[in-house]
Amino acid sequence: MTRKREDYISWDEYFMGVAILSGMRSKDPNTQVGCCIVSRDNKILSMGYNGFPIGCSDDEFSWSRDGEELDNKYLFSTHSELNAILNYSGTSLQGAKLYVTLFPCNECAKAIIQAGISTVVYDSDKYADTLSVLASKKMFDAAGVKYIQYKRSGRQVTITL
Repeated sequence: MTRKREDYISWDEYFMGVAILSGMRSKDPNTQVGCCIVSRDNKILSMGYNGFPIGCSDDEFSWSRDGEELDNKYLFSTHSELNAILNYSGTSLQGAKLYVTLFPCNECAKAIIQAGISTVVYDSDKYADTLSVLASKKMFDAAGVKYIQYKRSGRQVTITL
């Protein structure tokens, strides 16, 4: 009898890999964030990345982080988590797990909680000391949303496109 291979990737590696690939769709020159939402039985429900809303041309809106008035991407861009939630066409995200490459901001945390997502697996927490992320963690704790930092396996995966 032939045995199954044993070097396959784990569910966490798979879903974080999908989130990383999703982030590679972002046209933001500074920060590319990706997200993947998964059901309790490990089915991908939705994906998203940071970018401008449909109909807002990424050639006409500024990608500046420091612009004055209406020349600042933060006024217009949609974060990956919110995009993934809005992209979902099913009935409920109750109990789902969200994989994201950067810890969610307070605005995305509100949407995650309201959508009924129960677990957030994040890669980077580089803004851990900001009010936005501290507020996210406070809300997650209050709402019972678990947040777990992804532990990189160090596995090298090569995809030729």
